[in-house]
Amino acid sequence: MLLIRNAELDGRKVDLKIEHGRFAAVEPAGIHREWRAAREIDASGKAVTPAFYNTHTHAAMTLMRGYADDLELMDWLSNHIWPLEAKLTEEDVYLGTRLAILEMIRSGTVFFDDMYWFQRGTLRAVREMGVRACLGLLFIEGEDGKVLERNLRSNAEVLEAVGQDPLVSIALAPHAIYTVSETTLRLVREESEKNGSRVHIHLAETRAEAEECRRKHRCSPVAYLDKLGLVNEKLIAAHCVALDDDDLALMSRKRAVLAHMPCSNLKLGSGMFRFHDALRAGCRVTVGTDGASSNNNLSMLDEMKFAALVGKHRCGSVTGVTAKEVFHAATAAGAEAFGIAAGRIAVGMEADCILWDLHHPALLGFDLISNLVYAADPSVVDTVVCAGRVLMENHRVPGEAEIVAAARERIERLQQLIGE
Repeated sequence: MLLIRNAELDGRKVDLKIEHGRFAAVEPAGIHREWRAAREIDASGKAVTPAFYNTHTHAAMTLMRGYADDLELMDWLSNHIWPLEAKLTEEDVYLGTRLAILEMIRSGTVFFDDMYWFQRGTLRAVREMGVRACLGLLFIEGEDGKVLERNLRSNAEVLEAVGQDPLVSIALAPHAIYTVSETTLRLVREESEKNGSRVHIHLAETRAEAEECRRKHRCSPVAYLDKLGLVNEKLIAAHCVALDDDDLALMSRKRAVLAHMPCSNLKLGSGMFRFHDALRAGCRVTVGTDGASSNNNLSMLDEMKFAALVGKHRCGSVTGVTAKEVFHAATAAGAEAFGIAAGRIAVGMEADCILWDLHHPALLGFDLISNLVYAADPSVVDTVVCAGRVLMENHRVPGEAEIVAAARERIERLQQLIGE
């Protein structure tokens, strides 16, 4: 059992009792002094909120942070990222993912939806560090029109390794409509229908992608996926920059999830997501960071601020996207999209939460949520709890120095490979 005492929740002081990974009680502070637990945290001077759920990233790309920056998307992918990724090992992915999880914990994230190679290395890092994750079974086709052999091999390995893990789920992850054929996408749909798996894909990321799809298939990327039976409540569609009104209406009607990455979209010049229009259409909007090679950090705090500001700019209205809407997208909406009973501090909910340092200068002000979205950075995160397990307390994550040192050595190895 874990007790968190004297935390501020919605303007009142509360004590939180956590048992079996869930909130067992949320009571006014001090009325249950008889409560005892193996671990107690005094949260005086701290506020508690739900944690963050990162709905699209490539965690191990922390090893490539700063590599091949400021290039067009397809040049960046084809001529730099993919060639370097071809040299990665499972150990690289493990070490890069540990570094990513460390960064995510330090900024309040307890879950990430990952799409990458060598997922067994990712799984190893997830289990060691105690976070939640959805691991994608990646599908990318080679020039011969067949799914890459190393994708198939890695997918099989992680399926064998994951077993029944309450913190880890598996999704089918065709990379994009331009890297996977209709044949493979239909097979993905069949597998999703058979097993109830989520489908995680880059979709309508750029206008160029949308225009090419219209030339090739005579419809938008969203309509193309819908023809193949893939637009439904199991779809996690990343980016969704090039959507028209019909696309938004379809995504809303079919209850698909739109994962919004404003920082990556801006850095890669992909465009601006129609956040205001998506919400007004009734779409399920969540927030992700993308990878550290195209962002270049994994802070959902940064992502929320950019989502709010870009959303206002895109719709031309200061009130078009609010701090509370963005915070909901980054917390409760992300949890709900992956079937996690979290995103609220309430009895019976999964005990995922953040304790915020209210004495930090960035949090001095009138409204906590507004300050978190517009003013905060990771230094305001004091403590992070996932499924009742304390991952960080008083800004300290166990094993941080070793994680950073190992990642630094691995980055030096990749630098040598690039120079060869």
